[in-house]
Amino acid sequence: MTHARGPLFIASVAAAGLLLSACGSETGGTATPATDTTTSTATSTEETSTSKEAPPVPAGGDVTAPGSKLKVGARAVIPVATGDKTGTIAITVTAIEAGAKEDLAKFGDKAKNITPFYLRAKVENLSGTDLSFTSIGLRGLGEDGKGTGVIISGDTPKCDSTSAPKTFKAAGETYETCVLSAAQDGLKVAAAEYNRGDDYVKSPIVWQS
Repeated sequence: MTHARGPLFIASVAAAGLLLSACGSETGGTATPATDTTTSTATSTEETSTSKEAPPVPAGGDVTAPGSKLKVGARAVIPVATGDKTGTIAITVTAIEAGAKEDLAKFGDKAKNITPFYLRAKVENLSGTDLSFTSIGLRGLGEDGKGTGVIISGDTPKCDSTSAPKTFKAAGETYETCVLSAAQDGLKVAAAEYNRGDDYVKSPIVWQS
């Protein structure tokens, strides 16, 4: 599989607007003023979206309506278009797990008040079109249904964000990925949302634990 190996970032909206980064094998990070508080999601060389004309609905089921509320373990059918690739995928959020604070060791003291959460998902190719190297984006939500106030991206030893493998070209092909999320200590990530593409930006699909 192709792995998203970009820099790791943490930004706490409530923590004086600081952005913390830790790259490669470094054991510490440096704080710099945050210049963007845009919601962070898992990314790779090609992100799936629905900004192009949606492909036909596959035999696997109707497209999941924007704004749908699902339980963790339920499958959402989503049309995607990225670059010259179009198709239909199914995303199943299989778990929302709290991680160990030690998993954020690379960030040093700047992460001492942050708990990682892992959004685990299974992705299936329903259309049988070439969707190799595409990726999904998920965002963690708090118990109030809003963002947690922490922007974080990257991988940890327990959460490896992967894009679709080069073999992701046939109907029925699947892969699994993990999206890193986080919350301030004492709070939790209780839901995950998919908000990629024109249809879902304003009305995301939400999986609730």
